[in-house]
Amino acid sequence: MNGELFIRHGPGPIFTPDDLPFEANSVFNPGVAEVDGEVALLLRIEDRRGVSHVHVARSRNGVDGWRMDGGPLLAADLPEQPFEEWGVEDPRVTQIGPRKWLIAYTAYSRYGPAVALATTEDFVTATRLGVVLSPTNKDAAVFPQPFDGLWIMLHRPVTGGQEHIWYVCSPEGLMHWSLPGVLLPERGGPWWDGLKVGVGAPPLRTEEGWLLIYHGVKEVATHMVYRLGLALLDLENPRRVLARASEWAFAPEAEYEQRGLVPNVVYTCGALQRGDEVWMYYGAADTVIGLAIAKTADLLHFVHKHDFLQHVGREKGMAS
Repeated sequence: MNGELFIRHGPGPIFTPDDLPFEANSVFNPGVAEVDGEVALLLRIEDRRGVSHVHVARSRNGVDGWRMDGGPLLAADLPEQPFEEWGVEDPRVTQIGPRKWLIAYTAYSRYGPAVALATTEDFVTATRLGVVLSPTNKDAAVFPQPFDGLWIMLHRPVTGGQEHIWYVCSPEGLMHWSLPGVLLPERGGPWWDGLKVGVGAPPLRTEEGWLLIYHGVKEVATHMVYRLGLALLDLENPRRVLARASEWAFAPEAEYEQRGLVPNVVYTCGALQRGDEVWMYYGAADTVIGLAIAKTADLLHFVHKHDFLQHVGREKGMAS
């Protein structure tokens, strides 16, 4: 158990389909932001057709007393959005201005999953920028500041059957992305992140570097197991990996993480830095939402202590 690193809040999930004011199949993989003294969760809600939409729930303490907004922030299956006909999934939120947030999400349609962007100033309405990375692609998150005039987005394309974490860059408009490269490759073989990897929460700025929580997948007896790991990226050039933990940091160990629509899954799209802690909101078994809290210092110590790169030839991204 990794209880000394991430501590689960309470004995069970903090949000379930029973907490919704309408019927739904599941609620999971939320993005998160702090807005006007409240925590806003961008919930991925799968309806009883199997289509996902993004709704917003707000709480004063980020734990309970959630209030749902009236309708979806990002609704799927709109006639004017053909690339979202099958779902709007897995939102990741980045604050890019004093009163402006960028939402990176998966637009799902018959053409496959693609990366789309939207902006919001209040989490009541959102302006879609549209699809910016074509299928097959997902797990996108944008850093909260530009680097030498370029915004950097992490994402996970499928390339030749391989699923690594890539980066891509954009000037001010955020519509045109180029200069790609591999950031974190899947490790292959028996590794916990050997089959595929993808971005978890948008990177968190610390004094030692950008802390990246990412998910890794391993096939165990024909079943996929999703766990979460840690990497540390350079503050000035986050395309450079400083450290990558060899061990996972968080795994499906609670009953509600091991049993559900997709068993043995913990998957995060959002985390908050609150004082000296990281509050990680995550989907459990693609069914409910959990909350786990860790000390930032403990996470940094973990990634350095178990740094894979110290032992295997400085595998530090593809950019200098």
